[in-house]
Amino acid sequence: MAPILSIRNLTKKFGGLTAVGDVSFDVPEGSIVGLIGPNGAGKTTIFNLITGVYKPTSGTIEFREKSILGLEPYRIADMGITRTFQNIRLFKNLTVFENVLTACHMNASYSFAEAILRLPRFRTQEKALVAKAENLLEIMGLMGYRDLVANNLPYGLQRRLEIVRALALNPVLLLLDEPAAGMNPDETEQLMRLIGRIRNDFSLSVLVIEHHMDLIMGVCEHIVVLNFGEKIAEGTADEVSRSPQVIEAYLGTSLEAADA
Repeated sequence: MAPILSIRNLTKKFGGLTAVGDVSFDVPEGSIVGLIGPNGAGKTTIFNLITGVYKPTSGTIEFREKSILGLEPYRIADMGITRTFQNIRLFKNLTVFENVLTACHMNASYSFAEAILRLPRFRTQEKALVAKAENLLEIMGLMGYRDLVANNLPYGLQRRLEIVRALALNPVLLLLDEPAAGMNPDETEQLMRLIGRIRNDFSLSVLVIEHHMDLIMGVCEHIVVLNFGEKIAEGTADEVSRSPQVIEAYLGTSLEAADA
């Protein structure tokens, strides 16, 4: 089976700085792939390239065997690629339910006139969108916070709400940018189980950036490691954890010195 996402020789330069240099990897259909590396390794830059925020200097990005280079971010989202961000980007003054319903409205097809006049198609679709938003909140354990203003949610639940909002857009490939940032160990463990459940329940492929190694090692079937914008290792959790280059990138020492 062809990979859902295929990246080949991807390079992004900002002036004289190479943020991503000649990186290649695949995301197999239905898999959870981790993208890891020290700060400044180029992980979020790759997410921005995939989602059309940045245009690559060179290289190719194919989604379901079709190039997405040059497409606007909203067109890439319409194709089925959605993401979360390092910095939470909720509508903080709206309720939890309103945040999700707003995203669900991307699937509405009624006209402005039908909405103003509250014609049958508007009423039917609006009822379905409300049910979808409530179902997503229920699945993700947020129904009890339905009417709470998003800014008043605990930080870990704000992270979860951002994932719910991404799911409301009906993705087939979900990009998670440090979803466990700021979470305590218990919240991180819950998130690890949640990512696995999301993949299974929604038939998704997932590409996740994360610094919590317990989460990455526990949930990802395949891991790609970056350092200074270049891929230094790729494989299973066990394979990359034993890589001398990975150990040196994270610990600042060689494998021999670490064993000494």
